[in-house]
Amino acid sequence: MNVKKLRADALTIFRAGLEAVDPVNAIKTHLKRTDNHLELQSQDYDLDNFKNVYVIGMGKAAASMAKAVEDILGDRLTEGIVNVKYGHTVPLKKIKVNEAGHPVPDEKGVEGTREIIELLGKTGEDDLVICLISGGGSALLPLPAEDLSLEDKQNLTKSLLECGATIHEINALRKQLSRVKGGRLAKLAHPSMLISLILSDVIGDNLDVIASGPTVPDTHTFGNCMQILEKHGLKSKLPARVVEYIDKGCRGEIEDTPKPTDPIFHRTQNAIVGSNILAVLAAREKAMELGYNSLVLSTFIHGETEEVAKVHTAIAKEILSSGNPVGTPACIVSGGETTVTIEGEGKGGRNQEFVLAAALDIEGLENVVVLSGGTDGNDGPTDAAGAIADGSTVGRAGESGLNAYSYLRDNDSYNFFEPLGDLLITGPTNTNVMDVRLVLIS
Repeated sequence: MNVKKLRADALTIFRAGLEAVDPVNAIKTHLKRTDNHLELQSQDYDLDNFKNVYVIGMGKAAASMAKAVEDILGDRLTEGIVNVKYGHTVPLKKIKVNEAGHPVPDEKGVEGTREIIELLGKTGEDDLVICLISGGGSALLPLPAEDLSLEDKQNLTKSLLECGATIHEINALRKQLSRVKGGRLAKLAHPSMLISLILSDVIGDNLDVIASGPTVPDTHTFGNCMQILEKHGLKSKLPARVVEYIDKGCRGEIEDTPKPTDPIFHRTQNAIVGSNILAVLAAREKAMELGYNSLVLSTFIHGETEEVAKVHTAIAKEILSSGNPVGTPACIVSGGETTVTIEGEGKGGRNQEFVLAAALDIEGLENVVVLSGGTDGNDGPTDAAGAIADGSTVGRAGESGLNAYSYLRDNDSYNFFEPLGDLLITGPTNTNVMDVRLVLIS
């Protein structure tokens, strides 16, 4: 196998992973309708028992998920509203689509969230609410607590992203500073019957972390949030009213998020309908079809992107050297989500940075290709899902006057790969289950 074939196979394998987490298929696989009965994970809902059926949603895949629900419910659907990232939409009949900002929330997101709350205000005990949640849902459901502004939350989100905070830490703070996250949306839907269909974009599929857990009990406290600020040295960098708000919560002066014992959750079912492991396993199966000895490394991978890249390339070198842990031709697949501590002023994302770091480490190797891509089609604030590289990438770049190490230090992976034609461009995929990384060795 030459490098050209390895690169082509890597793209084919990545696309197979995307197809496995198509949100329409995910919904229709888990939510079944027979006459007037809906079945979800062995739970049966008789539609004749409900006066109205409403749909709400938030996340990059929410519009596609809503399309599936419209297909299933037909004329039994009353109305609905979903918030999606700009450009991540599909035509819908009864469900309104609000496009808004991600990863930093904007006023359109606030307006859409208010509309969702207004819709929930119409519901009662004899209604069914179906909530569609996917990756990006936290930023797309932004309604700050009473004493805070959207700008406060925007500053907080930017600071957390730049300091390398994990998605768990970011969402712990988002929940406490919100009127709808951390189970508060379930409280607004109460006493209606509430079903949440969830496409997971977090490691471990923790329900209270996905989109900041709007329909599940919150396990975090104001005390946890203060610890996160102290850990990353953010207390002096954030607006004083944000820190003061969290401090008031620590003192018990502000009501905490709903906890597991709250009776509002007695009429709520939360179901995972898609996750990173499905994409990773599908990628492995496609690799095996193409003749590779395929190994799933892990779907729980996190940590600093550059260090994670070095681990992956070290495995590739071991395969070339000793045939362990699998023989050639080999395909190593991993999932999860890494973080980047921003030190430069360039443009890129964690997947592009992963591939750039890996390219430096495999320079000169003739038999290795590395690909990393976000399943949502957007890596950081760019139009690329990720990038692809091989052992000649750094050398080709040098011939064009591009110093790979300098671009890595400036967090400018996008502008490194763009002139090489090595960006992974998929366009919006209308799904989001974290990242898929591939290392192919022949």
